[in-house]
Amino acid sequence: PGAEKTTDYWNEGARRRLESALALQPVTHRAKNIILFMGDGMGLPTVSAARIYQGQLAGGSGEDNVLAMETFPHVALAKTYSIDRQVPDSAGTGTAYLCGVKTNAKTLGLSGAAVYGKCHTAFGNEVDSILHRARLAGKSVGIVTTTRVQHASPGASYAHSVSRSWYADANMPKEALRDGCKDIAYQLVHNTDINVILGGGRMYMTPKETPDPEYPDDPAQSGIRKDGLDLISEWLSSKEVPGLAQRGAVPGHHRAGTSYKHLVCPCWQSAQYVWDKKGLDAVDDDSVSHLMGLFEPKDMKYELNRNTSTDPSIVDMTEKAIRILRKNPNGFFLFVEVDRLAHAGGRIDHGHHSGRAKQALMETIMLDQAVARAGKLTDPLDTLTVVTADHSHVFSFGGNTLRGNSIFGLAPKKAKDKRAYTSILYGNGPGYSVRDGGRPAASLPAAEDKDYRQQAAVPLDSETHGGEDVAVLAQGPMAHLFHGVQEQHYIAHVLAYAACLEPYAAEPGCRAPRRASHGPRCSPQPLLALLALCLASYLAGG
Repeated sequence: PGAEKTTDYWNEGARRRLESALALQPVTHRAKNIILFMGDGMGLPTVSAARIYQGQLAGGSGEDNVLAMETFPHVALAKTYSIDRQVPDSAGTGTAYLCGVKTNAKTLGLSGAAVYGKCHTAFGNEVDSILHRARLAGKSVGIVTTTRVQHASPGASYAHSVSRSWYADANMPKEALRDGCKDIAYQLVHNTDINVILGGGRMYMTPKETPDPEYPDDPAQSGIRKDGLDLISEWLSSKEVPGLAQRGAVPGHHRAGTSYKHLVCPCWQSAQYVWDKKGLDAVDDDSVSHLMGLFEPKDMKYELNRNTSTDPSIVDMTEKAIRILRKNPNGFFLFVEVDRLAHAGGRIDHGHHSGRAKQALMETIMLDQAVARAGKLTDPLDTLTVVTADHSHVFSFGGNTLRGNSIFGLAPKKAKDKRAYTSILYGNGPGYSVRDGGRPAASLPAAEDKDYRQQAAVPLDSETHGGEDVAVLAQGPMAHLFHGVQEQHYIAHVLAYAACLEPYAAEPGCRAPRRASHGPRCSPQPLLALLALCLASYLAGG
């Protein structure tokens, strides 16, 4: 604090940053790997408040703290509006940054010609995501989320749906089923060969009344599918060669660690399903090519509510995904979402929707920890890493608070109504309250509680999204293409260009594209002998 009072402190700090900027050179070769981190609802005020909170958790005043994502050298702003909304939702924005086109709110993986809720308008208007294009190019691909894997943000990477809410067939109208539309969970298993799927959403994958493995005595957590499909078994079976399933593994019995082996080039790989942290930790990264982990019936728990012995964190899941995906010599694409920031989406998003700022900011910190962990597991010379948000929230902090004031603390002076108020406030939401003819006074330590609802100006059951631009932070090959103020769908085009994916696969600097829908291609010449050798070894117990 004393040094800050001198001009040398500020001048020398600025000089160091200037020298660093002058030495910065863009990485202009193409990217082998791409990691896209998305903080659902992580607007700029959320990033700033999380920076302070993280710094205060470390014992500092917080304001001068630096998040891992903030060390990325290239920054842009993205305009988040959708075709029909000034203030967007997570489905329309997900289609923009993952598929490269803006579309209508509440629709996934479809152009703007599709109409929300009208099944027949989906056909012929599908658009492919970066994840799908990366898989076709022979890369391994994965999705990691703290919400259900069928949610709008991850759903935009593999699904084509005129309604973001069609999680399972039980959530769809009869007319849509009759017209041939498929639910999002079904599309998760059948649309794209996804190597790693980690998040929540078990109930949408299993037949109605199938007991949940974690909550077997709670019917509300059971499967809800009306079509009788067991999509977890279907997914596992699709990764095996008929007749070569691992002995003792019975399709339809989803024990943590159940494994089904299948034959691919050059020999054995395996698909595995887990539903708790113990099962995830037990997965052998080197022997698994496909991993599905569904850790809750719906969304995963907030970090501040998480059982650390049974539920993996976003950091745990991100690390496991990278360790599995990076084995592919062609590279990988990984989408990581924290949706606890708000309420109808990721957990950042969920926290804000419920007006619980502490939950939202801790989710943001966890996303940043996942960014830091990914940086240690990858090389910025061959991996393009991007951190962004789909939209913001009507969240703010102010009140002329003093340096070092708790981010969840009170403003130093009372309001015009002679009552204290917190620095953090919401423009609308469930935090609106009237007591004794006026606004209740905020107080400590209540305002520091993880479930405290900050006050809101307008009463709503759920706080709304914000419409301002969101940040895009990037490092690695072609990261310099993120600059200035861009439309949100530009993000997908930079990712595709950087990794030589369609429609940029033939651009200068790209090798001839390799297309593979189910993994690396191999020469057919030695396969018969190799198959015989592997089969003999398998039957002999090897």
